[in-house]
Amino acid sequence: MADRFDIIIIGAGPGGYNAAIRAGQLGLKVACIEKRETKTLGGTCLNVGCIPSKALLHASELYETAGTKFEKLGIKTTGLKVDLNAMLAQKDDAVDGLTKGIAFLFKKNKVESFFGAGEIIASEKVRVTSDNGDVKDLDTRHIIIATGSEVTPLPGVTIDEDRIVSSTGALSLSSVPKHLVVVGGGVIGLELGSVWRRLGAEVTVVEFLDRLLPGMDGEISKNFHRILKKQGMKFKLSSKVTGVQSLKTKVKVSVEPAAGGDSEEIDADAILVAIGRRPHTNGLGLETVGVKTDKHGFILTDHFRTNVEGIWAVGDCIHGPMLAHKAEDDGVACVELIAGKPGHVNYDAVPGVVYTAPEVASVGKTEEELKQAGVAYKVGKFSFAANSRARTNHETDGFVKVLADAETDRVLGVHMIGASVSEMIAEAVSVIEFGGASEDIARTCHAHPTRSEALRQAAMGVEGWTMQS
Repeated sequence: MADRFDIIIIGAGPGGYNAAIRAGQLGLKVACIEKRETKTLGGTCLNVGCIPSKALLHASELYETAGTKFEKLGIKTTGLKVDLNAMLAQKDDAVDGLTKGIAFLFKKNKVESFFGAGEIIASEKVRVTSDNGDVKDLDTRHIIIATGSEVTPLPGVTIDEDRIVSSTGALSLSSVPKHLVVVGGGVIGLELGSVWRRLGAEVTVVEFLDRLLPGMDGEISKNFHRILKKQGMKFKLSSKVTGVQSLKTKVKVSVEPAAGGDSEEIDADAILVAIGRRPHTNGLGLETVGVKTDKHGFILTDHFRTNVEGIWAVGDCIHGPMLAHKAEDDGVACVELIAGKPGHVNYDAVPGVVYTAPEVASVGKTEEELKQAGVAYKVGKFSFAANSRARTNHETDGFVKVLADAETDRVLGVHMIGASVSEMIAEAVSVIEFGGASEDIARTCHAHPTRSEALRQAAMGVEGWTMQS
């Protein structure tokens, strides 16, 4: 019975590794299985997603700032150029340090790691098959599926991670493309497209819908589109890619209107396919034990419980926002439920962020959602052009919008575009989590001068007493 565990977790991404650590903290015997060929923990987010992309976003933003804004600040530079190999190396160093950090936390919390493909062969048994074919069967009381998601393929297009790349290949292009076509105007496409635009690429984004960031607040989306166009990104909205041909020296991309019509061809050096992600649930043995999924492959759950006793699922492989921090909360709540504690996740208080420059951050309901639901609400807005810290730092693009219930003043949604709003959104998340009102923000003292004052002024605007514009 040496390999009998309280919990076995399949997948070591944000949902899986946080679940494993929390289980260890609660004194449970836990194992975590990861099939990544590099034998590193952290999943897509840490290895080829959130973390490396932020390293490149930060480096490319500093490069562009040095080339376009330093002189206005009284800083003279000469000989500015990109050392792409060094930029990619610092990205890899960040990833390496953080993956080792998770391994340390596993050791600290007595989490046992197994590297290989995990397959559920019974409700209390998981088989691990290593890269070399070795097989090990593990017994457990509970199984948590935390296998995350994978890139949604574009029909008829073969991703080679060389010139036709997914988000993974876009993190390690061997040179800056002269022209990069991005298929998809969502978070991943806009973030990675902005990296390569800053480094010198012409970037054209092809989006099937008539707007960027579907799901975000419409006013935010419209203003963000305008800002990105001003920065030099090109957009073909209401358009679809119908074919990609990889030639000797270029990639030829066929594009036509989403509603049908004449096709045009775009010559590019590389194409990034970023039309979304889908749950990674194949090959887990779900059919063997009867775990139900929907037609898209998402595992059906009720408070993380599947229809099979003792089998649970969290993160991207279940319904809800495909976000690392949502998966983290899922994993913790799931383990706490297994341990007899009141685990819970408030999905109305899960923030979303786009880490471009400026950043976009959002939590709660959009205006479109409130209108559709027939909810009466009030709006308060404040522009960063009137914020003293933003003006001092020459970062005045964007604004903050607060949506509050017209009768109770309870905050229903907060939406922002601007520098550092990925950090600012946390205050709004806390207020929504605790059921707070716009007046709670408006009456709370904020340090001056800070960008966070823009949120306070927007909250004041809900009741019509914005003071600084």
